[in-house]
Amino acid sequence: MSKPTATGNERRALPEDAKDRKALKLAETTDLSQGQARELIEKHGIDSPELEKEAKRFKAEG
Repeated sequence: MSKPTATGNERRALPEDAKDRKALKLAETTDLSQGQARELIEKHGIDSPELEKEAKRFKAEG
């Protein structure tokens, strides 16, 4: 059996604690709740260049 090949579009699975740390940091720097920050991380990825921009936009709309 062959393993599926990576296309570069897959998100790398990170330990939950890494996502939690990123969510906490994002919440502190953008004034979002940690839950809102985690939601954005799930949607855009932890290393997305758009993550902080989306966080600021999310806060402005909310």
